[in-house]
Amino acid sequence: MFPFAGAFASQPNAVIEIWKSPTCGCCKDWLTYMEKNGFSVGAIHPTGNAGARKALGIPLKFGSCHTAKINGYAIEGHVPAQDVRRLLKEKPDAIGLAVPEMPIGSPGMDGPEYKGQKDRYQVLLIQKDGSATVYRQYN
Repeated sequence: MFPFAGAFASQPNAVIEIWKSPTCGCCKDWLTYMEKNGFSVGAIHPTGNAGARKALGIPLKFGSCHTAKINGYAIEGHVPAQDVRRLLKEKPDAIGLAVPEMPIGSPGMDGPEYKGQKDRYQVLLIQKDGSATVYRQYN
């Protein structure tokens, strides 16, 4: 399913810390997906993510159901692993990445209950001034 996952497992210190609701199933599915793609899961805070989102500097308008931190970057929502790897490789001077809301078909929102449906969505690069640029488009 993830043929290149092992090739990226050697990302130094690529450990995900996450804040989520204690009952969120899609957040758990996203973490499982990230592990399958070579990332390690560290601390899981089942206390909600509003405080973490604010502390990490992600504007509310880019919010989703979970907020993560990896190598100093904020990851908001269902961001694909390949985009996180690109972020860690390029190391832009930015807050991090966000996939606002919960688009169907994004990692963690792609289970059998969605019957193959896929929304178009964008991964946004959140700048330190709170603005965003499109990092990648998914159709």
